[in-house]
Amino acid sequence: MKKVLHVSKYYYPFRGGTEQIAQDCVNALMGKYEQKVICFNDGDDDEAADVDGIEVIRAGCFMTVASQGLSSTIGGKLKGMMKTFKPDIIIFHYPNPFVAYYLLKYIGMDTKLVIYWHLDIVKQKILRNFFRGQNKRLVERADVLIATSPAYVEGSPWLSSAKEKCRVVPNCINAERLQESLEVNAKAVEIREQNKNKIICLAVGRHTAYKGFKYLIQAAHLLDDRFQIYIMGKGEETERLKAEAGNDRKIHFLGLVDDAELKGYLTAMDIFCFPSITKNEAFGLALAEGMYYGKPAVTFTIPGSGVNYVCLNGEDGIEVPNRDVKAYAQALQKLASNPELRERYGRNGKKRVKDNFLDSQFRSNLRLVIDEL
Repeated sequence: MKKVLHVSKYYYPFRGGTEQIAQDCVNALMGKYEQKVICFNDGDDDEAADVDGIEVIRAGCFMTVASQGLSSTIGGKLKGMMKTFKPDIIIFHYPNPFVAYYLLKYIGMDTKLVIYWHLDIVKQKILRNFFRGQNKRLVERADVLIATSPAYVEGSPWLSSAKEKCRVVPNCINAERLQESLEVNAKAVEIREQNKNKIICLAVGRHTAYKGFKYLIQAAHLLDDRFQIYIMGKGEETERLKAEAGNDRKIHFLGLVDDAELKGYLTAMDIFCFPSITKNEAFGLALAEGMYYGKPAVTFTIPGSGVNYVCLNGEDGIEVPNRDVKAYAQALQKLASNPELRERYGRNGKKRVKDNFLDSQFRSNLRLVIDEL
């Protein structure tokens, strides 16, 4: 049985987009390949434990700089894995420049390298320039570069420079996790009762700048009182967003919620708001989840991102010029005034997700890429 080593920043039970996809990769290859995972620990101690029967080696992380972990032990652990586990294939989740240094140093010539290119380093301009040489070596060494959408291949200077190595594997949602239940349906009924004769708009995500919640709030200020805007999540921008909302009674912050409450709001909503503004939003997994519930979405145009690949303008929702608050508000008003359009876009969006972005398609797509090696 061929051996696959997964190299991720963190791994389950740590929650994050990259970490979820790393776990999806492991699950997709389960039973067909012998697998191990190496990653940082969400703390300063080294650990090793099984997750779903797969050994996960975690290196203690003593500090984080510009969202990148630093560890005194991960280099030695990676070197040891090359000697003892002897992987045939490594799946490396990028960006992770600190670990990339050791990967390039210790990977054997006979080991195939798959780089799962989640996103370009965009915001950290100093880091972006500092690791330019490393990126060049990674792209040259890679046997396969995985992108989450065709748009990201075209929009990334690194991926577009090596198109012959690129394979598109769209991210997936776990439909089983999103199934309704009596508890969920009861919660949805309660939410609708609380918002009788209102248009319920929902936004979900970490409160960070690239998620664009500021622009959603500014758009909300232009809307009439039939709208109710619910924003889930929290982050470093939360207090600034609350200040931006001011005393606008249409805007509600829900914080972090459990799965039942999340699904209750997804079921009850009329419109899904996804106001991300930069390529840091490489795909939009929360967008696909919102579309799965059969509701239209409103997005910004993000050149080079997969967001406008996930939700097609004029078919599954409405796309407006980036950061154009007035246009965003007008899109919400158009959908609010046209129930038939909401129903049609929602139906189309759910079909698009079921046809393209479920875990069954992800499993098939990833296995095809790995089996080719």
